[in-house]
Amino acid sequence: MTKSAFVAIVGKPNVGKSSLLNLLVGEKIAIISDKPQTTRTRITGVLTEGETQLVFIDTPGLHKPKNKLGDYMVKQVTDSVGDVDCAVFVTDPLGEVTEAEMQLIENIRQLHLPAILVINKIDTLQNKEDMVKKMVTISGMYDFEEVVPISVYQKDGTELLLKLIQDQAQEGPHFFPNDTLTDQPEKVIVAEIIREKVLRNMRDEIPHGTAVVIERMRERPGKDIMDIDATILCEKSSHKGMIIGKQGSMLKKIASQSRQEIESFLETRVNLQCWVKIREDWRNSEFSIRDLGFN
Repeated sequence: MTKSAFVAIVGKPNVGKSSLLNLLVGEKIAIISDKPQTTRTRITGVLTEGETQLVFIDTPGLHKPKNKLGDYMVKQVTDSVGDVDCAVFVTDPLGEVTEAEMQLIENIRQLHLPAILVINKIDTLQNKEDMVKKMVTISGMYDFEEVVPISVYQKDGTELLLKLIQDQAQEGPHFFPNDTLTDQPEKVIVAEIIREKVLRNMRDEIPHGTAVVIERMRERPGKDIMDIDATILCEKSSHKGMIIGKQGSMLKKIASQSRQEIESFLETRVNLQCWVKIREDWRNSEFSIRDLGFN
């Protein structure tokens, strides 16, 4: 008897949803950054253990959109919640419940969706009792199946969380081959790795206006090497200059860090060439959003 469940990982920006997905699946398939709104689309991770297959959907953080790309990201969240068997609602241990979080809980309530409340980043607390207020407040907003405090960073509580998610699986077929980790094409993962390095190396105002396009990705005939050409898009000429850096130093740094991780991911040597181009205000262009795969 096989079991399966589709599970949406939801929450506001920067609470550790992508880090949690990577930990549960056991491989890095979603990029991670300390900047909010890192994830732009739904990324599917698959974990098969024995007879049980879990299909995780990592969603963008729910936020108030400021452009058409933001509208697309918010739609990804709301659509994801309607497509799954269970939701994992991730929040941080301190602070007030945000309007976005209340909206998410209301969406879950309307669907009568089984949900697990996850309080992440408990490793940042001086005293774990400090999170009780937040936990009690959110628990009173919906009848969650379980409430689980965890630290993805320290892998604390995550084994219990995984077991609780597996308990939500119902008898049914596996939707992916048992060795599948993600439904994302290699090109998408490679582009996201490069975008992550931009996020980690650039100042706050630049990364949200960047996107990465893989122009070419081809094995070199007769040699154990992959040739990859990538274009980093930005919205302003001043941003282009900053991404390239003095004498190309920043672009070289981004490309070098990206190449190392891509080689590990593809398990082959990589020749990575990166260029930077300007596409003004692309986040508000319906054509550009579709052209870049956000559709």
